Amino acid sequence: MTTTAADRRIVIEPVTRVEGHGKVSILLDEDNKVKQARLHIVEFRGFERFIQGRLLWEVPVLVQRLCGICPVSHHLAAAKAIDRIVGADQLTPTAHKMRLLMHHGQFLQSHALHFFHLCSPDLLFGFDADVGIRHVIGVAEAHRDLAVQGVMMRKYGQEIIKATAGKKIHGTGAIPGGINKNLSIEERDGFLKDIDQMLQWARGVVDIAKNYTVDNLDTVAGFGTFESNYLSLAAEDGSYEIYDGGLRARTAEGDTIFDHVDNQVYDQHLQEEVRSWTYMKFPFIRSIGPEMGWYRVGPLARVNNADRFTTPEAEQARQEFAALTEGKPCHVTLGYHWARMIELLHSVECIQQLLNDPDLQGTDLVVKGERRHEAVGIIEAPRGTLFHHYKIDEQDQVTMANLIVSTTSNNEPMNRSVQKVAEDHLSGKTEITEGMLNHIEVAIRAYDPCLSCATHAMGQMPLVVELYDDDGTLIDTRAKG
Repeated sequence: MTTTAADRRIVIEPVTRVEGHGKVSILLDEDNKVKQARLHIVEFRGFERFIQGRLLWEVPVLVQRLCGICPVSHHLAAAKAIDRIVGADQLTPTAHKMRLLMHHGQFLQSHALHFFHLCSPDLLFGFDADVGIRHVIGVAEAHRDLAVQGVMMRKYGQEIIKATAGKKIHGTGAIPGGINKNLSIEERDGFLKDIDQMLQWARGVVDIAKNYTVDNLDTVAGFGTFESNYLSLAAEDGSYEIYDGGLRARTAEGDTIFDHVDNQVYDQHLQEEVRSWTYMKFPFIRSIGPEMGWYRVGPLARVNNADRFTTPEAEQARQEFAALTEGKPCHVTLGYHWARMIELLHSVECIQQLLNDPDLQGTDLVVKGERRHEAVGIIEAPRGTLFHHYKIDEQDQVTMANLIVSTTSNNEPMNRSVQKVAEDHLSGKTEITEGMLNHIEVAIRAYDPCLSCATHAMGQMPLVVELYDDDGTLIDTRAKG
């Protein structure tokens, strides 16, 4: 794109209430119309390089350091790949179900964190609300019961993770070929004591997200919204799946691009490209090409792609969600919140089912088989489809690693949402307002991005936006945080 001397640039850095650090740059022409809006990832992590040379059994533990919010997701994706390398093509029932329990605990805690702590201030108070109340403390003061629910649901999910992985953060539960512990009767009974409360709260938060979407549809429908392809895992029967299954991709109209693709050949269907202005890659579907082959992942993609949920209450909620668009894919970006809460309800239902399964007390924990030197592990992380691809040499050392994290797949969609919201709420305006800036951040937060796939920066996160005229003179500035 060509820039001129009359163009002006606005920078939002960092984006707040997300995991990790990024910035938004917005280019205005001489008429204050948006020419370009981009989300930049300003950190370089380098995990794919520095785990090379490490031993295979270390990988599921090391890669968790990518993220303090979703370490379980990286733990399990890597474990799935290493399982295949050691020949463990089918885990024991106890190992498989313990991993599933860990996975659903991760979904519960992550979705609760995002909805209650990060995005609820926008939904409860409004995008333009006073910044002095539009935060988690404001939610706690104005909606105490809701804030308590968020804390307790996240705590419950974290305790599930601790019981299955050994620690709430950066656990060691999944090992090559299985798991290193089962669930004791005492642990099981402790979780069962509170499961009915979790179900009640999960139903309530689905209603909150649904009612917000339906009641504000005139605003929500066009906010950062565009048509896109969707990618997720799907079970063999087409039902919702987050741990096993094959890759499914559908068009904006709901037509199948590919379905039940074997995880081991994902790179025959997906390709990545890089761009000079960000450290994050841009994946796309090979058969369509980079221009139109990008896609969305995460709760919206999974709910759009699933033919059904395997638990009754989540399935009923999915049907209500699908009815909004008469069974066609929902492209409403803020629909991510509703879809995310349907998934939270599903995870609570699955946790209840798993806790009542006696296999969790089994003692057969590990299997092994014929050795391989390359494997892929794919799961659905809370934020979307997660790929871990490794090559291992004869000394059990990693020689190649390729990771496609969920936020990477949502890179192009997030940029498109930023562009649309900037065009709708910034074009033609010369004065920067905090509310205007927050509209842009709301669009980004809908995806629940983990921008560095690292920890979320807590506390004061200053945001500075500067507006310059065509000769580079600073004419307006606004700070928050």
